[in-house]
Amino acid sequence: MSNATTSRPDFQITHDTPPSRALLCGFSSFGLAGLTAVDFIVDHLDLEQTGHLTVEGLPAVTPFEDGRPRHHTRLFSRDDLDVTVLVGELFVPAVHGTQFGNAILEWTERNQVEELAVLSGIPMAHGPDEHRVFYIATDDYREARLADSDIPPMGRGFFDGTNAALVERGIGSPLGVGVYVTPVHAQVPDVEAAIRLVDAADDVYDLGVDSSPLESFAAEVQQYYAELAERLHDSEADLPEDRMYM
Repeated sequence: MSNATTSRPDFQITHDTPPSRALLCGFSSFGLAGLTAVDFIVDHLDLEQTGHLTVEGLPAVTPFEDGRPRHHTRLFSRDDLDVTVLVGELFVPAVHGTQFGNAILEWTERNQVEELAVLSGIPMAHGPDEHRVFYIATDDYREARLADSDIPPMGRGFFDGTNAALVERGIGSPLGVGVYVTPVHAQVPDVEAAIRLVDAADDVYDLGVDSSPLESFAAEVQQYYAELAERLHDSEADLPEDRMYM
């Protein structure tokens, strides 16, 4: 294994304006469902980029569109919306998930972010009646956001990597943390899973997002997502199995 994947990476977050009190995240992971969901939310709500994350000591991607490069992990906001969205196209191996999660958590603490939510797909065997979103949330997040929601809790399992670091910090701090998960299939992006996550985020945060155009949105960037998924697969091939749930 190369030094790039064994050394301790250094994550740095830069932003132009203070974030909202709520941070909504989607990362490059299983089925790209969470990433597709937040990417769509940013596009649908016409949010503006207000910050980005960089990393040293970890293999990175530099996306580009119409000949213009952009940062792989970006923050988006709007003055009249009390949610900042993090779009993370960088694959962060589970072994570095704690460092990545801690960089986000230290930034949220410095900037008075009160709660953090993650949209994520999970690779689990499931039947048709399990095509829905579940939550794993700290008590304060659940009381603040889920008291009147129909989203059910996830039964049993465990996190590792980035989500583990985020949830663990939430258990013992004033930061409320919620993770919304849904089963994903092998195709990338799993549009149906992404639609479920968008609908859940809209239900909880009252974003005013209509998920119906997401299928055409995903089709427009299908090749891009396929190439990103190929990089994700190649990166995972050199690492121990990342078992997020049992």
